This record gives sequence, C-alpha cells and structure tokens, in this order.
Amino acid sequence: MRFEDVVRRLDPPPAVLPDGPAALVPVFADGGEPRPRPPWDPDTGGGRPAAVLILVYPDDAGDARLILTERVDRGGHHSGEVSFPGGRAEPEDADLAATALREAFEEVGLDADAAGVRVLGTLPARWIPVSNYAVTPVLAVAERRPTFTAQPSEVAAILEPPVASFLPGAPMIEIERAIRGWAVRYAAYPVDGLAVWGMTAMVLGGLGAHLGRPG
Repeated sequence: MRFEDVVRRLDPPPAVLPDGPAALVPVFADGGEPRPRPPWDPDTGGGRPAAVLILVYPDDAGDARLILTERVDRGGHHSGEVSFPGGRAEPEDADLAATALREAFEEVGLDADAAGVRVLGTLPARWIPVSNYAVTPVLAVAERRPTFTAQPSEVAAILEPPVASFLPGAPMIEIERAIRGWAVRYAAYPVDGLAVWGMTAMVLGGLGAHLGRPG
C-alpha cells in the first residue's frame, strides 16, 4: 500500500478503529469459547498510563511501512513478544504522545525531527490486565524513513513490515499454547519469522480494516 494513500486515510485519524479479524481474539482451545477478560471502564477502571507509537513511514519504493520491536526475553510480562515501541508514562512527559515518542527514542533511536514525524492523534486506550497498563496507541507518520538503532537491553530485533501485511485477507497463522494455565488458541500475523499477537495484532488488524475499506 502506498504511503500517500495511508496518510490520506489516516489524516485525520478515526475516532476508533474497526474490529480486526475475529480470529485474533484468544479462545479456549478445547471449546472455542472466547477467553474471559475482566471488565474495564476507561473512565473509572484505573490502569497505569502507557503509550505505544504506531509510526507509518515510506520505504525507498514509496510503500508504507511501520516499526515493531521484538522485546528482549527477561521472563516477565510481555518479554519476548513483538510490540510497538512504547512504555509507561513518566511525570516529565507532557502527554501520552510525548511518552510514545520518548520511548521510541529510547528503544529504537527514533529522531523525530530528522524523520519529519508528525503526530496525527491518539486511539482509545486498551487495558492489559496482566500488567495493569492502560495503553494508548499514538498514531504518527514520518516524511522520511527513519534510521533505527535497537537499545540492546530492551530490544532484541527491529521489524519493519509493510502496512499491507495487516490488510484484510493478509496471511495469519494459528497458535495454540498455555497462558497462565489455560490452553488457548489464537491467530497471529507472521512477521520475519515471528508471531505478532495480542493487543499489538488487534490494533494492527483494526488499522488494516480501516485502511482496507473502500474509498
């Protein structure tokens, strides 16, 4: 998908993304029922504030790409997973967009000024029960392909998949695994030999659904 087409569809950004493929939602492997999630009210439900950066930029051919990271596996929550650059808000951050940009600088060396980064807006926060973070996706575009350098204590690998990898009908793989004692099954997007699943996949699936709409 061409970068200019993505910018046209995202500026201004949607108030909320449509749902991505239903297969991304984990279900019990033996029964096919959705795995239960505790209820959460974004106005009263708490959750530590955090932000991730959805950065879309052109590659050398003018196609739209975005950056993901493989987290260093330290055995804790989200270790070893593929995710957007991001992390928890700090008191010195002016807002959650500043949080996302700061984390992207710390994790992958993003120089927002050099790349011509422009923040388009934010999407509704998503609660991550296992870590109790309320994560706000920050949507941004860059005029030029940034130069990335992984922070080795946090990032095992930098991934730059094309946005087309998440459009409706894009390939997905099925995974079965045990999560906190439950045998679950879910779909994931394959990227550079890794599986993109969970909140990251759901945001990408929603982004792809929005970009794949006619018009």
